Amino acid sequence: MNGPQPVSQIASLWRDTAKTAPNFSRLSNDKTVDVAIIGGGYTGLTAAHRLAERDVQSIVVDANPIGWGASGRNGGVVSAKFRLSFPSIAQAHGMPVATAMHRLCHEAVDEVDALIQSYGLESARFTRCGNLRCAHTAKALKGISEEAEWMRREMGDDSLRCLSAGEVAEETGSHAFKGGVLGLGVGTLHPLDYVRGLAEGLNQRHGELVFERTPATSIRRLNDGVHITTPGGEIKARQVILATNAYSDITPVSATIKARLVPFRSSIIATHPLPEALQNYLLIKDRSYGETRRMMRWFRKVDGRIVFGGRGAFGKRDSQAAFDSLQSAMVSLFPALADIGIAYRWSGHVGMTLDALPHVGRFDDRVCYAAGYNGAGVAMSTLLGRLAADYAMGESPDVALLAAERLKAVPLYPLREVGIRLVAGYYQFLDAIGR
Repeated sequence: MNGPQPVSQIASLWRDTAKTAPNFSRLSNDKTVDVAIIGGGYTGLTAAHRLAERDVQSIVVDANPIGWGASGRNGGVVSAKFRLSFPSIAQAHGMPVATAMHRLCHEAVDEVDALIQSYGLESARFTRCGNLRCAHTAKALKGISEEAEWMRREMGDDSLRCLSAGEVAEETGSHAFKGGVLGLGVGTLHPLDYVRGLAEGLNQRHGELVFERTPATSIRRLNDGVHITTPGGEIKARQVILATNAYSDITPVSATIKARLVPFRSSIIATHPLPEALQNYLLIKDRSYGETRRMMRWFRKVDGRIVFGGRGAFGKRDSQAAFDSLQSAMVSLFPALADIGIAYRWSGHVGMTLDALPHVGRFDDRVCYAAGYNGAGVAMSTLLGRLAADYAMGESPDVALLAAERLKAVPLYPLREVGIRLVAGYYQFLDAIGR
């Protein structure tokens, strides 16, 4: 049976600096398992890990090479946040819900740490270096400072520290910011080595259960489970977990997720290695950094290079205009980079939801899922993969506002790209005028 044609690993800084180069097999025979997982990124692999911990037999199939999707393309920022602020969650849903959401965020980072320790993934280079949120206006600084104070006062979270404009300038080397808020306990990693290392570790520890270049082309319900078709073999399982997120358009099996997400293209550039003078001047703490703009841009230093990313690219393919815009934004923040060339350019999709939150749970009695990470998915997808496995085992974990029934279909879905352009253009206008 002919399915979608798998492609090569995406060209990026991560591909060229990865220390892992595992060779995963295509599925070439029939399998009978307890749980079939479609999607071999962080979500699917952590679901498989959770199931294996509990002696539940699973299989993971991915249409492309492991790490081809968002898990191998992202910026490697391990954050403890949602797009919604905790004060806004508390105001809309009450403090118990806000407290539960705060717990889930920090659990997610701890889950990344635990998995890396469990599988000995030194090449993932995970470090809890912190994240500095840089305010682009005085109004933005007031907002994030008040939020940090609220977090300390109402939630007992003392991991946030307010920094002055001078302190931010000293650390970043940029005088473009009015100050910032430093979040401790979060960090960075090498995203491709993390996802490949997890997949390789699962196969070494539990037998070959991760298969790449194996698209699931159809799912058929049976009396006692589901039947999944792939080009190389049939899979029979009691439960299926859909872990395809923003790449749910590859085959029809993920159509239910596709209809509930708005894929938004995120682009990244990486400079050539900086000369020593700039190494000692720019981003001297080696943290991750982000702006407070609505069309947020983020940056970090990796192996002596500046990696700079942001949203605002449109369409389904890489955009030179988007890369040029990123480079201009980078130079506006760091004028010393004007003469430093760009060595890498790549992009990928972020799965956005209508309520700006990820979700996990069940579509029906056979199908579970986790999706919609809204650009903060390294840690959250790791946690939600674990929770999706719990749902597949018949449990009902406390997921607060992340419950499956809150994930709504996108209205007027065929017009989503027009809507993205309109919203993004409006946000860019507000950022330009300092609102």
